[in-house]
Amino acid sequence: MTFSHKMMASTAALLIASSSTVWADGHATHPETGETLATDQTFTYRDLDESPSIDPGVAEDSAGGDILRDLFEGLYNQAADGSLEPGVALSHTVSDDNLVYTFTLRDNAKWSDGSPVTAGDFEYAWKRAASPELASPYSWYIELMAIENAAAVIAGEMDPSEMGVTAIDDTTLEVRLSQPLPYFDQMVTHFTTFPVPEAVIAEHGAEWTKPGNMVSNGAYVLTEHVPQEKLVRERNEMYWDNANTIIDKTTSLVINDENVALTRYLAGELDRTDVPAGQFPALQAEYPDQAVSVPLACSYYYTVNMTDTTNPALLDPKVRQALSLAVNRDVVVEAVLAGGQKPAYTFTHWATAGFETPDTPIAGMSQEERDAKAKELMAEAGYGPDNPLSVNLIYNTSEAHKSVAIAITQMWKQTLGVETELANQEWQTFLETRGNQDYELARAGWCADYNEASTFLDLMQSESGYNDAKYVNARVDELLAEAKTSDNPQAAYTEVEQIISAEVPIIPIYHYAAVKMFAENLEGWPLENFQQNWYSKDLYKVAE
Repeated sequence: MTFSHKMMASTAALLIASSSTVWADGHATHPETGETLATDQTFTYRDLDESPSIDPGVAEDSAGGDILRDLFEGLYNQAADGSLEPGVALSHTVSDDNLVYTFTLRDNAKWSDGSPVTAGDFEYAWKRAASPELASPYSWYIELMAIENAAAVIAGEMDPSEMGVTAIDDTTLEVRLSQPLPYFDQMVTHFTTFPVPEAVIAEHGAEWTKPGNMVSNGAYVLTEHVPQEKLVRERNEMYWDNANTIIDKTTSLVINDENVALTRYLAGELDRTDVPAGQFPALQAEYPDQAVSVPLACSYYYTVNMTDTTNPALLDPKVRQALSLAVNRDVVVEAVLAGGQKPAYTFTHWATAGFETPDTPIAGMSQEERDAKAKELMAEAGYGPDNPLSVNLIYNTSEAHKSVAIAITQMWKQTLGVETELANQEWQTFLETRGNQDYELARAGWCADYNEASTFLDLMQSESGYNDAKYVNARVDELLAEAKTSDNPQAAYTEVEQIISAEVPIIPIYHYAAVKMFAENLEGWPLENFQQNWYSKDLYKVAE
């Protein structure tokens, strides 16, 4: 197959880029919609936490991904509806056996220092991400892509030079897979697959991501970064489609308190912010053109430490089942959050493309039946009024996470007599604590890297880098492997979800919605993109 797309810049778009007089007067119009553009084309938004890294090979969180999609560009981007559109690659072909992908790259892509972006930059970046020397927390993603020899490279059993990625020439990238993967082309929109500049990394080492050092190939360049405060990126004049870029500067501000962020939004300091838990109905009534809720490809859950560092009680599946049953998810989504989220009885988000939510016993019960069953199981496990269970639950600092945790631990207390010690941690500390299994129960959320059920369920695979429960089930591993080569993987996904529901290495709580406030004059947000992957280059402000 071949994927290709042709983009054309209109005269109006070129006029925006070249005529400062027209721009300053505020009479420029959008090249496609004809809307009159505002003179101020800056975008400022709120992030909950400082991202651990803005190195494409090391980054691991969704907020970091938002930043990286501005600073770097991969083979393909996502359009407003989530479909693929050209990035550095113009098209690709696939061999008859679906094992070799050949990407044709554009010849006008440049790094911000003016040097050309080549297929070799992608080869270097992908092999670097898989290398044991980098120790990327997202190296497992390269393995999930089924690239030839990637698993052996990550394990240190083969040299990265043996991995199935080869720059045939400057504009031709060949990728060889170990098995067919129907959604492989979707996976190359993820930041782990973005190119990185080898010479710059060699010169600056770990400091290459700092302002003044970083060389990038996206629509924006990094101009300022104050850790725990803000990160600024501004137009990259070397970007191949700079003529069609309208937003001049994007600033992300780290604001840990959702209510403080909302106050600053209402004061006009932010163009986008998150709606605090429980406040969406009132805000939607008062600001119907600004408050938005749409399905978002993320699932919220509690992960259970199943290693020998955990609370021994949590190694009993009856205890885990009881804790899951006693969570009244309807109360969480309707009373605590009230933003369009849906109760989760499976890990995979209900709106995931091609996924049919399977029936599970817990989903078919009333809450009264769940509570009764939970009490029965807890008693069978040996816990009750005379022997109450005590557990610890950690979550990263957020009023929303705190509200959910308080509600759920009250449910556990009232239904099962379980005493819970809550602890919140700063984001990077939290990631380390959870990743090192230094916890009993931990808040978790997973956002899809691509729109297919495996992006969720692969976390349950024994060797997954984000299997923070350290859950091991040979049947789950077998099913997930089968699903990757199946023409219809739904049966395998159904069985995996049913096993998870029975063994409870995680407690699914709700499926996300993107619940945001957007400035009235901000346009171009991809509300129809299930993953909500956005690019500042596609945004613009209209004149009020």
